[in-house]
Amino acid sequence: MQGQAMSAELSITPQAELWARYSTGLYRNEELGFSLDLSRVRMSPSEQSAIAEMFPMAFSAMAQLEAGSIANKDEGRMVGHYWLRAPQLAPTPELEADILQAIFDVKAFCQAVHAGEILGHGGKFTDVLLIGIGGSALGPQFIATALASSHDKLHMSFFDNTDPDGIDLVLSSLASRLSTTLVVVVSKSGGTPETRNGMLEAQAAFQSAGIPFAPQAVAITQAGSKLDQTAQSEGWLKTFPMWDWVGGRTSVMSTVGLVPAALQGLDIDSLLEGAGQMDSLTRVPQVKENPAALLAMAWYHCGQGRGSKDMVLLPYKDRLALFSKYLQQLVMESLGKELDRKGQKVNQGIAVYGNKGSTDQHAYVQQLRDGLNNFFATFIEVLKDRQRDSIEVDAGVTSGDYLYGFYAGTRKALYESGRDSITITVNEVNAHSVGALIALYERAVGLYAELVNINAYHQPGVEAGKKAAAQILALQSQAVEVVVSNKASLTADEVAKLANASDVESIYGILRHLAANPSRGIVRQPGKTPAEDRFGKL
Repeated sequence: MQGQAMSAELSITPQAELWARYSTGLYRNEELGFSLDLSRVRMSPSEQSAIAEMFPMAFSAMAQLEAGSIANKDEGRMVGHYWLRAPQLAPTPELEADILQAIFDVKAFCQAVHAGEILGHGGKFTDVLLIGIGGSALGPQFIATALASSHDKLHMSFFDNTDPDGIDLVLSSLASRLSTTLVVVVSKSGGTPETRNGMLEAQAAFQSAGIPFAPQAVAITQAGSKLDQTAQSEGWLKTFPMWDWVGGRTSVMSTVGLVPAALQGLDIDSLLEGAGQMDSLTRVPQVKENPAALLAMAWYHCGQGRGSKDMVLLPYKDRLALFSKYLQQLVMESLGKELDRKGQKVNQGIAVYGNKGSTDQHAYVQQLRDGLNNFFATFIEVLKDRQRDSIEVDAGVTSGDYLYGFYAGTRKALYESGRDSITITVNEVNAHSVGALIALYERAVGLYAELVNINAYHQPGVEAGKKAAAQILALQSQAVEVVVSNKASLTADEVAKLANASDVESIYGILRHLAANPSRGIVRQPGKTPAEDRFGKL
């Protein structure tokens, strides 16, 4: 009998073995319409067990976080985005009431807008212009794109950068409807430069068109912030709250995401319900029964606990094309840390990039299969093709069949060339499944951070970049003062010396940029090298 069993085992084909791994290891929840497949991750049972032994500590930390502990110790803050879809779990009755009241206010306001009870200068609102950056824009943009339909109540546009040309492009598309455009400005502190700049640009556009700005402006911000003060003093239409216990990259289920989604006409109850249902599944303190834990375990294995491999996201659905951009912030800003909680230098992180299938097969899948094996792939499969019946593009074959074939073929080709992959499957893309996907990754990021002992809820590198930008702008003022006060044209080195600045390259970059924009009053005379270029008054 023992010999027969061994003989049978040896006769199993690779395909049969993979099928067995898939069938026995698939995490599936029929009620949610969700499954997670790790069968194409080359992780032995002993490796799984070793990583699973690390999870009790992670589960405990997540439970304490949800109970209201100061999980973000560096900033002295609670981390409460899970309460947004389960207000009854908030640690105090006051917080629960705040969340419920905010949701009620969002619905009431948006219903009034849709009903024409609140009007713009030109009548009933047709558009929403959301101004924000980072988590204040990426989440709303992803949801708006993923769930858009011909039945949307209002059309969505975004200022998500401080690029003047990009701002002009959006404004030109709204020019004929600016008087019926509702402007939503999102900033927790109100001091984020990119968002403030976008607000000022929008105000200038309204003023130029002879349209009062304040009656069409909505603020989403923390009480007492600079933005809150501006909205109150100028008499803006409405202000919605943000809380210090919700980080930007996990704010999409707060007013940050709910206000624009509800204005668009999306089902925010279903969005919250999907997230809440996934939260319930990812609270289970057993790795094999917790999809976020399984995902974090796969990340840990693939990157050897050091993020040594990139995460390539391949959603086979156009509606999910922005999911990789959303996850770039959620994963990379959360996990990309120089120091662990003990203050030891670890340089953790997982790089995330992606596009959409099958577009990727005509872009970078060539390198994924044949180039550097420095990544693991995550496929997102959507079972439902479309809302109506499909035509046959070949005998018995639809466009959706081709999409599935490209996904399955790419997954197979990558595995055969030694590349690991994860597959997430949802029945369809709707508010419920989008909420569930967001919640899945939020929890996976939190669990992984516990495994590698880093703070997932602060961003010191981002703050360092902001400080450096402020220094550049201060240097610009010095450089301009030197140039305009001198009759003769000067080299960057001469400007730096007169400004008592040591960073000549930054001085050069500043002046070259100003000279390319005639209204700034600086002219550049090219030399043989940048060091010989001269700058003077226009």
